[in-house]
Amino acid sequence: MKIYLTGSTGFIGSHLSIQLLKLSHIVFAPIRNLKLSQKNIHKNLRLFRIENTDKNTNYFKNIDKVDCLIHCAARTHVMKDKKKDSLNIYREVNVEKTKKLAEEAAKQGIKRFIFLSSVKVNGEKTLGSNSFKYNDVPAPEDFYAISKFEAEKVLWEISRKTGLEVTVVRLPLVYGNGAKGNLERLIKLVRLGIPLPFSMIQNKRSMIGIDNLVDILIQCIDHPNAAGKTFLVSDGKDLSTPNFINHISSSMGFSARLFPVPIFLLKFLFNILGKKKELDRLIGSLKLDSTQTREVLNWIPPVNIAEGIRRMVQGK
Repeated sequence: MKIYLTGSTGFIGSHLSIQLLKLSHIVFAPIRNLKLSQKNIHKNLRLFRIENTDKNTNYFKNIDKVDCLIHCAARTHVMKDKKKDSLNIYREVNVEKTKKLAEEAAKQGIKRFIFLSSVKVNGEKTLGSNSFKYNDVPAPEDFYAISKFEAEKVLWEISRKTGLEVTVVRLPLVYGNGAKGNLERLIKLVRLGIPLPFSMIQNKRSMIGIDNLVDILIQCIDHPNAAGKTFLVSDGKDLSTPNFINHISSSMGFSARLFPVPIFLLKFLFNILGKKKELDRLIGSLKLDSTQTREVLNWIPPVNIAEGIRRMVQGK
């Protein structure tokens, strides 16, 4: 099949592109920089340059008709300059450009549009035994989540008007080889053998390994039951922060060095350091129920969570 893939150089997009090419699909990938060695370009990979995107951008210039568009590109959190961290910035990329892309896709006769959204559309945290479900009333809080929810609504409206098949996939934490940010920093800390004050944390978080995510996205390309659905995806096993760290250290061949510090004291220390949001992710729970996804797609994660973390740590 012919697949149009945005964000092909990012963490998720790069893994997805590799697997699509292995399966002999033809991948059309818009990128900003074409300075790539020709010997590294697969015969089925069609790279083309889109330097700037605005309302006049032609996303499909000189491109043969494609079967499916997978939209991985997005603006995530703006960390370097808080003054630029505004809702309008997220809307410009995550809503307006998604809208333009979907409208053009419909005009091109593309059958299906797969949109990578976020479980943060459901909310920031879950309490007790509760888990987010695909049909819960959305409750986005930060700018990123709000923009993703608004993009979902735009896509459903375009689908209603044009017949473009839309599939929304809401993601929890995605881990795997090449993951950046807090995951990368945590792995470095564990590898250095630095004692970490997290043994008293008793949270539960859903997550998905990159291999499992790629597998389900590829199923969504032409699965007859995927059209018009919103899917919550996960490995199916929720982990606490200490559990996750223990899996990481085990993949390195040693035991994690965790020691107990009361949660209230962790909150006090992280507040002083200006790291409240980072601590919230470490101690908070965010669980999702992926039962509907598994049943609708008849899907079983191909890689268990221990193996997925081992691959991440060992760079596989």
